Amino acid sequence: MQHFTLVDHPLVQHKLTKMREKSCSTAVFRQLLREISHLLAYEVTRDLPMTTTSIETPMEAMEAPVLEGKKLALISILRAGNGLLDGVLELIPSARVGFVGLYRDEATLQPVQYYFKVPKEMDERVVIAVDPMLATGNSSVAAIDLLKESGAKDIRFMCLLAAPEGVARMKEAHPDVPIISASLDRQLSDIGYILPGLGDAGDRMFGTK
Repeated sequence: MQHFTLVDHPLVQHKLTKMREKSCSTAVFRQLLREISHLLAYEVTRDLPMTTTSIETPMEAMEAPVLEGKKLALISILRAGNGLLDGVLELIPSARVGFVGLYRDEATLQPVQYYFKVPKEMDERVVIAVDPMLATGNSSVAAIDLLKESGAKDIRFMCLLAAPEGVARMKEAHPDVPIISASLDRQLSDIGYILPGLGDAGDRMFGTK
């Protein structure tokens, strides 16, 4: 995988435009995020390792392709990551799930950890970390740091929007972690928000502002 992959599928871009509109309701925002997560998940799982197994169709025996190795680990970077997590879980219901709790100190823009719980045997799993916004990249880098400390080796990062500054920060800190996003926006604001962006994804998803 490339370090940064832009998913420019027409359905992704159409749904993202609807989410960006400030008039988009909380319920519609949640639904669109879930729908986009399905489409992004196809891209982030495109090169999963495969093997074959012997099965019987109604017509004959065959060697058929199946996923190889341990169940995937889906890691939600709280709290906004849960919006993407729900959609990916609908597509991969057997995946194991973990959570990284980080919030951004609004004064320093640095991440503060408050929770960490991930599946066992992370070194044997493909790990997909999800967070709608890759802004400064500080929280994402901190989350990936924690996942690597837990043993994870094959990590992908899936987001809805990315800023050039965040992509550069991730590439500097974790060049081995591919980023899959629905958009590469123009820049960050002076307070660390993505422009043109869509506001605070967590607030819009949960109706807290």
